[in-house]
Amino acid sequence: MSSTKHSVVIVGYGGMGSYHTQLIKDCGRLEVTGVYDLLGERSAAAVEAGYTAYASYAGVLADPAVETVLIATPNDVHKDIAIAAFRAGKHVICEKPVAMSADEFREMTAEAEKAGRVLMVHQNRRWDEDFRIVKAMYDKETIGSLFRIESRVHGANGIPGDWRHIKAQGGGMLLDWGVHLLDQLLFMIDSPVVSVSANLSFILGNEVDDGFEAVLQFGNGVQAVVEVGTTNFITLPRWYVKGLEGTAVIEDWSLTGRIVTRNNDSVKREPTPIRAGVGLTKTMAPPSEGATITEALPPAAELPASFYDNYVDVLEGKAEPIVNNEQVLRVQNLIEAIFTAAESQQTLKNFDIYTPEYNFI
Repeated sequence: MSSTKHSVVIVGYGGMGSYHTQLIKDCGRLEVTGVYDLLGERSAAAVEAGYTAYASYAGVLADPAVETVLIATPNDVHKDIAIAAFRAGKHVICEKPVAMSADEFREMTAEAEKAGRVLMVHQNRRWDEDFRIVKAMYDKETIGSLFRIESRVHGANGIPGDWRHIKAQGGGMLLDWGVHLLDQLLFMIDSPVVSVSANLSFILGNEVDDGFEAVLQFGNGVQAVVEVGTTNFITLPRWYVKGLEGTAVIEDWSLTGRIVTRNNDSVKREPTPIRAGVGLTKTMAPPSEGATITEALPPAAELPASFYDNYVDVLEGKAEPIVNNEQVLRVQNLIEAIFTAAESQQTLKNFDIYTPEYNFI
């Protein structure tokens, strides 16, 4: 491993930009050497934290010591900042969503390739342990072959911040949280999306969605429900997963959850009817005693390296990116399909740009 630390300048020193400084410090193979932000108070905070505050973005690009520009600005300016960086010979890490459209992202990747520079998108939630547990269940068929995956994040605080309320700046929950949940599913499931239907929520009266629900049907038979809500005072589980041999639930990021599987060693007995409202039911009665086994969640699937270690390995020619740009483009394309499906109230088909060789590391 090289002892040289690669230099990074962060453009946009808000909440996420400042958070990146800790992630980079934890990696130990990169070093934040400066910050550029339009707001004076953020530049002052950067100086107080020990970083150089550049007076202009042109100053960042003109500095030969800067290797990587990390973009943590509102979404609408990602493309222009990235293209200028490539033309100045810099590598780029970009926050998600990487661009306002798939076409914008194609422009960015074309410039990166022309300049021979690296572009990696910070799809960090591939490393979330809750997701990696579900990925392990999917890969290993812990509860049998999975056929339905429900992925949700719920809150009750509305849309946070300022620019996330503005359509022209790429606000709304589909672009904020949806990009994470969709990226997780496409990274995990090696199959094309054959149809999507969706609804966007505008309950809070913003010009952008305050939540959405999308139903994805994959070619291998898996159905996925993806939901983001900001008006949920009672939340549903983060994950609810059904397989041919059992069911799993992960309640939240604290990893509270369990799996319940069929006990194939038990003698099959007819369920005892239970009262259901004013009637009786066998169908919805709990399984007979001993018919199921309840267990803890399985260990999480492992990824080869952290995001930043992988980024450095890519810079040094030692690895391929775990978040590769073909996958990112596919997510951008799916987001556009969800917007279209919701606006038209139609189920969309034949839109996916699935490329099997780019789906897995």
